[in-house]
Amino acid sequence: MSEQTAHKPSIIIDGVRKRFTLNHAFSLKDTVVAWIKRRKLTSEFEALKGLDLVIGEGESVAILGFNGSGKSTLLKLISGVMEPDDGEVLTRGRVAGLIEVGAGFHPELSGRENVFLNAAILGMKRHEIEARYDEIVAFSEIEQFIDQEVKHYSSGMFMRLAFSVAIHVELDVLLVDEILSVGDAPFREKCRLKFEELIAQGKTLVVVSHDMEMVRELCTRGIVINKGEVVYDGEVEGAIALVDA
Repeated sequence: MSEQTAHKPSIIIDGVRKRFTLNHAFSLKDTVVAWIKRRKLTSEFEALKGLDLVIGEGESVAILGFNGSGKSTLLKLISGVMEPDDGEVLTRGRVAGLIEVGAGFHPELSGRENVFLNAAILGMKRHEIEARYDEIVAFSEIEQFIDQEVKHYSSGMFMRLAFSVAIHVELDVLLVDEILSVGDAPFREKCRLKFEELIAQGKTLVVVSHDMEMVRELCTRGIVINKGEVVYDGEVEGAIALVDA
């Protein structure tokens, strides 16, 4: 075990594999042609190939790699959105994930109603949500739209409200997947400062991002995944150099 993970583990990835079935026929014509030419209509894609990782409590870790390498799949497994086909994913404490803009939001409900819904999904009790409601809305900076149905929100408004709910949960692990790219510069800076505050509190942060400047500022450890396998695990500058090479 490395020096970085020598303390109590927050996340354990043990022999994790994840496979997806790819469909190669998108119409009746495709199906008929494939049948005539005896081509397969589906194939299997192995997104993660037996990953073993330990992330220690209080670490700030960047998961890097090129598109299609398995980074987002790994975050979804850690968050519990998906389950591995083989192996185990173990987490300690409450996990909050910012993985997809608007995930967990009901389009027909207002922003106010979705704050209560999303916070409840993340494990907050109603009295906890009520106590933090004003703070959540103020941080999101969308007070004037809070009673509008979220189906009318822009992606940026989704992100602001989703981020604000997630960071006001009593969390132990925060997962972030690239969604801050939809925010404007002042709000991204506000989020970065909030990340630093959570890190200072000893929370575990796992980030998937192509923003190497943000990765440098927030993360001390970098894990590079290529074609579903870990090819580097160490100092963040070494991970950035490998990805940028």
